[in-house]
Amino acid sequence: MKSVIISGPVRGFTLIEMLVVLMIMGLFIGLVSTITRPDDRAVLRLEAERLSQLLDFAATEARLTGKSIAWTADESGYRFWRYGDDATWLEIRDSDLLRARTLPQGVAVSGFRVENMRPQGPMRLEFSPQGSSLAFTIGISIGTERYTVTGSPVGDVRVMPGDGRSDDEVALRQAPAEK
Repeated sequence: MKSVIISGPVRGFTLIEMLVVLMIMGLFIGLVSTITRPDDRAVLRLEAERLSQLLDFAATEARLTGKSIAWTADESGYRFWRYGDDATWLEIRDSDLLRARTLPQGVAVSGFRVENMRPQGPMRLEFSPQGSSLAFTIGISIGTERYTVTGSPVGDVRVMPGDGRSDDEVALRQAPAEK
């Protein structure tokens, strides 16, 4: 049998080399997590787009099924309701699209207005089977960022950044009051 004798010192990693590797790994992980986590504005935009599409779908379903559908919101989320045969509102639980939704942390429904009416009680928007609907605006915000979901009487539902008014609309709304 042959014996192997190692002559000379065995070299490993020094403490400084290990710290440099750990620092580089930490920077890399921090960079990756910053890139993959969406910012607040992107989360808010996604939620506003989702709400817009769901409201449009609810209005279409009301027309197709012949039953009124309502949308309600509270501080944590929103849900959809269907007007039942027994003249009561029942929460929709049999639809993946119109199921109850919880808003992401920090996102809130920050405003609600229907055809310049003053808010009365909880937020509620109804879609009738006849297809005629009232104009509405729903504000959704996170921190200082805000998007507005607007609906027109002809059924057009859009998402707009900010409070949903363009400079032209503000001028038109102020013009009659100045006379």
